[in-house]
Amino acid sequence: TFLLLLNLFLLVVGALLDIFSALVLVVPLIVPIALGYGVDLTHLGIIFLANLQIGYCTPPVGLGLFLASYRFERPIAQLYTATLPFLGILFVALGIITYFPLLSLFLVELFG
Repeated sequence: TFLLLLNLFLLVVGALLDIFSALVLVVPLIVPIALGYGVDLTHLGIIFLANLQIGYCTPPVGLGLFLASYRFERPIAQLYTATLPFLGILFVALGIITYFPLLSLFLVELFG
């Protein structure tokens, strides 16, 4: 339940703020709570980055799409519809990352 709520919260934060501002504001608040639930900090960091990157490409702010719209001279609505299949793939990947921590922590555990 904690990880699901964390994902929803971080997606909203990622949609409203850029990644660096979100990390500075949210990490100090979430880390003690996550440690209380026994979440590994490396896994938490990967969850943070995956959520914030998805949020960076979704409305209402979606700064990544605004930059692409300007650069490629396409309307923003066209870019939003073009990214929907890829956002679906990213959401599936986010679920896998969140609920199968062994996949995120495999190399960390392998190399110590």
